Amino acid sequence: MKSVESLDKGNDMERGLKNRHVQFIAIGGTIGTGLFLGSGKSIALTGPSIILVYIGVGLIMFLLMRAIGEMMYSDPSQHTFINFITRYLGRGWGKFAGWTYWIVLILTGMTEITAVSTYFVTFFGTFGIDLNAWKWLIELCFLVALTGINLIAVKVFGEAEFWFSMIKITLIVGLIVTAVVMLFLGFSYPATHIEGVDGTVSGATVSLTNIADGFQLAPNGWMNFFMSFQMVFFAYQLIEFVGVTVSETQNPRKVLPKAVNELIMRILIFYVGALVAIMAIVPWRNFHQNADGSFGSPFIMVFKYAGLDWAAALVFFVVITAAASALNSLIYSAGRHLYQLAQDSESPAMQRLGEVSDHKVPAKAIIVSGCMILFSPLIN
Repeated sequence: MKSVESLDKGNDMERGLKNRHVQFIAIGGTIGTGLFLGSGKSIALTGPSIILVYIGVGLIMFLLMRAIGEMMYSDPSQHTFINFITRYLGRGWGKFAGWTYWIVLILTGMTEITAVSTYFVTFFGTFGIDLNAWKWLIELCFLVALTGINLIAVKVFGEAEFWFSMIKITLIVGLIVTAVVMLFLGFSYPATHIEGVDGTVSGATVSLTNIADGFQLAPNGWMNFFMSFQMVFFAYQLIEFVGVTVSETQNPRKVLPKAVNELIMRILIFYVGALVAIMAIVPWRNFHQNADGSFGSPFIMVFKYAGLDWAAALVFFVVITAAASALNSLIYSAGRHLYQLAQDSESPAMQRLGEVSDHKVPAKAIIVSGCMILFSPLIN
């Protein structure tokens, strides 16, 4: 196997990502807004068996990451896993996969920038401040700021993702610790009105028996059980992103295996642990669909029962962070994929996108990708 130094002769990028950056990028990639907001719908549709769905899909994602990790380990100078499709299946398949994936990244970026502004407006709405008329400006400001972070240097991007992930992890660990304390105290709570939930949520006693009570694999029918899979796959989106960082990571053959192999443990802690904590506190039958089709956030419910009246503001702040983190990663990934497509292109116009700036980042590809995502606030 060739050394990283010999493979790096054609790599114009700077290896500015440290081990802690990559490990937290890997953790952040497994924690999205789907857990903080979407898990309420998943629990309502599937009950306790949603834990099995998260474990099953998590295993699939682990195998996917092992495959990507093996390829990137063999040649850590590659900027994206699309290169391996070109190498082994031909240029045609490589171009098709590369452009398709880049378009998906741009479209996902559009949804994330819309999500950021929506959560931002909701967050300030908890304080009685109405910012609905300024959603387009909020989107523009976030997009410009995150694109700027990507243009400065890869280590600045890594530092931003490190702190974004730290905030998300803190909330989940706080949830699990809260559940453990309430379990030991045998905590009981009365019927309560929860922000974002229609009517009054029934009271209960915190207990692990709340999870197994009335357990059925598909309590609301098999269609709802299988529908939960798409929500879980959404929750795991961007998990493959850590593979894109390899060409800019210090000592990649040491860092990458650690990031990939610890994926299962992260899934067990941050997803399974959080879901067990939620359903131990809130009986799964207490999750219902609202009149407008939405579902309440389990995190808001848990912290509200724990006596934190500002739970909604706290959760939405973290959700803004999660959405901003996802958008930041999407801009990074889209820029690297477009850069790689430009390098493989025979078009002079495209080849100009395959250049790096003085800061050792593919600035032109990042700016073009950011401008494509910009269509979302313009439409809004």
